[in-house]
Amino acid sequence: MADIKYEIVETLAILSEGSKGWKKELNLISWNGREPKYDIREWSEDHTKMGKGVTLTPSELQLLKETLVKIVVE
Repeated sequence: MADIKYEIVETLAILSEGSKGWKKELNLISWNGREPKYDIREWSEDHTKMGKGVTLTPSELQLLKETLVKIVVE
């Protein structure tokens, strides 16, 4: 498997922290030098290891936001 290069452009939120120090974060990340996207996943303390996650474009994040607002209001 090829090495995946990433740059965390901005940490937007820490959603939770596990007992072993891993944190579930919402970050803006550039994967392999591409345009940054929004990303939710767990990271080790030094950001050298990561868990499975989901990456969202700005339009996908907007749709998720709109959906979450409807769920919380109802």
